[in-house]
Amino acid sequence: MNKKIVCTLMVGTLLAGMLTGCGGSSEGGSSAKGSKGTELELFSTKAENKDILQKLVDKFNETHEDVTIKITAPADAGTVLKTRMAKNDMPDIVAMGGDNNYTEVESAGMLVDLSGEDYISTVQESYLQMVYDVNKDKEEKAYGVPYATNASGVIYNVDKFEEYGIEIPKTWDEFIAVIEKLQDAGEQPLLMTYKDAWTSLCPWNSMAPDLAPTTFNDDRKAGKTTFVGTHEEIVEKYLKLLDYAQDDFMGLTYDDGNKAFANGEAAMIVNGNWAINQYLNSNSDLKVNMFAFPASNDEAQNYVTSGVDVLLGVCKDSANEEMAKEFVSFMLEPENAKTYIEDQFAFSAVKGVEQENETVAGVKEDIANGKVANFPDHYYPSGFDLSALISEMCLNYTNGMDNEENMNQFLAQCDEKYDIANVD
Repeated sequence: MNKKIVCTLMVGTLLAGMLTGCGGSSEGGSSAKGSKGTELELFSTKAENKDILQKLVDKFNETHEDVTIKITAPADAGTVLKTRMAKNDMPDIVAMGGDNNYTEVESAGMLVDLSGEDYISTVQESYLQMVYDVNKDKEEKAYGVPYATNASGVIYNVDKFEEYGIEIPKTWDEFIAVIEKLQDAGEQPLLMTYKDAWTSLCPWNSMAPDLAPTTFNDDRKAGKTTFVGTHEEIVEKYLKLLDYAQDDFMGLTYDDGNKAFANGEAAMIVNGNWAINQYLNSNSDLKVNMFAFPASNDEAQNYVTSGVDVLLGVCKDSANEEMAKEFVSFMLEPENAKTYIEDQFAFSAVKGVEQENETVAGVKEDIANGKVANFPDHYYPSGFDLSALISEMCLNYTNGMDNEENMNQFLAQCDEKYDIANVD
């Protein structure tokens, strides 16, 4: 996801406007080259991938003489899709993120179970499990097929690490030691861009999977636990990171921060693979890589935060269900999956299809081996604005509030706001 996120909320908005249903053409959508025979609609909720989807759709259309797939990719995609669900006016195929927006579509019974399709065995189990986890009642069926994934962690300036002889930290204590070594050398160790509140989610999304109880998301949804009493270590470590941020971290925008990082003004930044092209566009000579955020002192507990950026689904009422399934199968072919991730600078959920860009080499092995954990905010209710709460906590920090008071207030607000949003 570009701005993933928004460190994850990014596929959180799905769709606006009135569109035609299965097998129909759509206003505002991109059209394939020439229409012929049977027409299917592919609804995409991600504006950034429209061109590469069109390229793959054209390839499919050229090999299917009597079939044309057309892409619909409206603004405010989530709203549009919900409107169409209410009108029972669904497309044939959806391409969307694996978050709570997918859960709404799946739980409404709008998608075909693709578990029996041959290509399911080619999808990495760790990403299939992420889809199962956000299915209604955690049903282990592939109503959505993971396709493209992303990763968040610590992005670092390779030249600076080499200059100071720094090895990649594997534990929290080693991470703090690296930060302090850089600081002692006169470097800015961490850059934060919290004027854009979504970026404050990135450290949280990297630490929470390593440190929160494994059953927290299910238990919190069921009202069996709270943030208070379970997330203190995460908040303490988050506040510790703020000690090493630059002075204007609450006033620096994402775009300006990306330029500053690209120009060597800091050694590390916590963000996702979607941000790397921004750095390289500013400074093509910059050498960067990424490592898993080491939130725990138990190396085995430190996962790469990685989620399903795009999954593919077939809508139940499609008049062309078999052809829609064939298109999903086509997309999962390794050659096509590779084409997609190279264009989008993403990772693939398809086994053996690897992102070979050297700027993410440091997380490649963990992702291939399934040592990944989903973005925790994929499991939070859609109305729970955690980035706003984190921003308030960070502002309190800059205003000199005592850390323990700040932590207690933040966690209490997390529980209060979560409960308000946690409605089915």
